Amino acid sequence: MSTTASDPLAALGALPGVADAVDSVRKAVDRVYGHRVMRRRSNEVTAEAALRGARGSAALSGADWNLEEVRRRADFSGDGEAQVIGAALRLTAEAGQLLSIWRQSPLRVLARLHLVAAGGAAPDDAVGRPRLAGEPVDEPLIEAPLPSAEEVAGRLEGVSGLMLAGTSAPALVVAAVVHGELLALRPFGSYNGLVARTAERIVLIGSGLDPKSICPAEVGHAEQGRAAYVAAFEGYLSGTPDGMAAWIAHCGRSVELGVRESTAVCEALQRGAA
Repeated sequence: MSTTASDPLAALGALPGVADAVDSVRKAVDRVYGHRVMRRRSNEVTAEAALRGARGSAALSGADWNLEEVRRRADFSGDGEAQVIGAALRLTAEAGQLLSIWRQSPLRVLARLHLVAAGGAAPDDAVGRPRLAGEPVDEPLIEAPLPSAEEVAGRLEGVSGLMLAGTSAPALVVAAVVHGELLALRPFGSYNGLVARTAERIVLIGSGLDPKSICPAEVGHAEQGRAAYVAAFEGYLSGTPDGMAAWIAHCGRSVELGVRESTAVCEALQRGAA
């Protein structure tokens, strides 16, 4: 992260264009929360958002399945793509249960997320802990150079410190930085993209922006496409003001597309079609 201000996340919120992205996201979220279906059927919208968010996150990690196939399938223990889908579903189910722990120990939550994602698919001694020097990382989408294990440890502590210290930055900015930093570090041997996007979800829920978890940013990330996702992430990696602003705006647009998806779900429920 490029800024050294006393509240670096708040400083990112002051970058050109970021305030507009924040405002646009807030208005979109407010609109879907005001939908009449949310008064009595919000649990159904939340469940559908979790399913669609998991599908979107898995698509970015190389398992681009049709939504109905994800809905229909009960066993995800098969090939690599099935395992990715299963991991994404487990993570979205887990996210809302970790809010209180996140506020006290973000690193514990990240360890738990990797444990949930791996689901026994990785060697026991590699699950739920940051990678050690020389350990490989399986992350097909992100090809940026891997930080050293020592750098990973230090920067994870930095992320944790920022979360625990609190910030006046908007939720979108905090979520985008947590997401981007975890993608940059790829701290685990596997499932880093899924974990990063789940951490983004946790921040958006816990901040109060999306308390019912009905605005799946993962849907929007997937809808914008893998190429756009990687290009925006390269902006984060650059650490430049323009690059950081572009990444935050990309994450904001993803939330808005997630809102659009859940608005469609609300409309379908209202018509009795879902």
